[in-house]
Amino acid sequence: MYDLVIVGAGPYGLSVAAHAAAHGLSLRAFGRTMECWHAMPSGMFLKSEPWASHLSDPAGRYGLDAYAAERGVRAEHGVPLPVGFFAAYGDWFARHAVPGLDERLVTTVAPLDGGGFAVTAEDGETVRARTVALAVGVLPFMEVPGPLRGLPRRYVTHSSHHGELDGFAGQDVTVIGAGQAALETAAILTEQGATVRILARAGRLNWNTVPPALDRGRWQNLRAPHTGLGCGWQNRLYADTPGVFRRLPAATRERLFDSALGPAGAWWLRERFAAVEDVRLGQRVMCATVTADDRLRLDVTGEDGTTGVVETDHVVAATGFVPSLDRADVLAPGLRAGLRRVGAGGAPEVGAFFESSWPGLFLAGLLTAPSYGPSMRFVFGAGYTAGRLVKGVRQRLRGGTGGGGVLGRPRSGSDARRMATPAL
Repeated sequence: MYDLVIVGAGPYGLSVAAHAAAHGLSLRAFGRTMECWHAMPSGMFLKSEPWASHLSDPAGRYGLDAYAAERGVRAEHGVPLPVGFFAAYGDWFARHAVPGLDERLVTTVAPLDGGGFAVTAEDGETVRARTVALAVGVLPFMEVPGPLRGLPRRYVTHSSHHGELDGFAGQDVTVIGAGQAALETAAILTEQGATVRILARAGRLNWNTVPPALDRGRWQNLRAPHTGLGCGWQNRLYADTPGVFRRLPAATRERLFDSALGPAGAWWLRERFAAVEDVRLGQRVMCATVTADDRLRLDVTGEDGTTGVVETDHVVAATGFVPSLDRADVLAPGLRAGLRRVGAGGAPEVGAFFESSWPGLFLAGLLTAPSYGPSMRFVFGAGYTAGRLVKGVRQRLRGGTGGGGVLGRPRSGSDARRMATPAL
């Protein structure tokens, strides 16, 4: 039986694996390395600064800067890096810091009688683990607006479904959303020869400003300190003290999670986006139907109640991800039902060392954002997560509570939620 099985091989899974290996835990890590990042269109760039995009190993030997230096690339503040370069960095990190990564996907994590977990891979092989770290990234949690759900992928896709976008050349494409994914997807589609429009509920587009120099004087740094999530003292709370965020009242955390670091385009994208001529803001899709000539009809409503119709060949929903346990299908139904939840969105409650209310089940990445704050939506949060999560695993293996799980075996369903103690 392994001490720890890690499910997922993106920035969070790889970082957790590196810390666990450094502490001598017997571990197995499953997942296709940086799968989501490798699938992104080649014209996309990292929105975060290079110095805020490191994967985490305890000795700090395998940061993005080390990879860039090995490749002869200058990873500079204020200079965006291609996502393909970042994906290749993750592959390099895995080779150096993660022993024996198993690139099979995991289909099921189920509890064992007497404690521990059975983890089943896509080919049916099952391994046993005392603890599990679930770091499945964002893909299971993709969000598509209600009126578009259920339509065939011929007509509607999520932005994360796409690698290259040149297949849309000559087509009319409607991109829904106002964040970086929507704006960058629209710009690339336009560059690839598609006729593109943006349709968004937001009344305006927000753009990040050019980041100030790292060395800009004591007074400017004091007024708006640099953080891995942007400048400012509120961002400092999110970036540097997720543990403080977790101690805020639940209602405050939920409000901040819904509003903090909202949709915005990167400063370097603005000039490219200018080629997108059809931008329709303050509009919501109310209904979507396939027309007789095999197009998609969107009935939309404006903020002032006016209605309209858009006909298009395809819709790309760049509408983000929702960290709901109901979408974590890799967890066996009884295990999922036995987890304590927080807030209206159905996210799991997470304890001080990233342990869920089920003893031995640890969580990383987007699922922890409602508990630990918006930094968990970004690569930057992997550093804080990995060290503390592995510390929690080690405590659990020594017979402690791991900092969040309840003592004893939860029951399934509502009984488990009623029995679970609050995460501390």
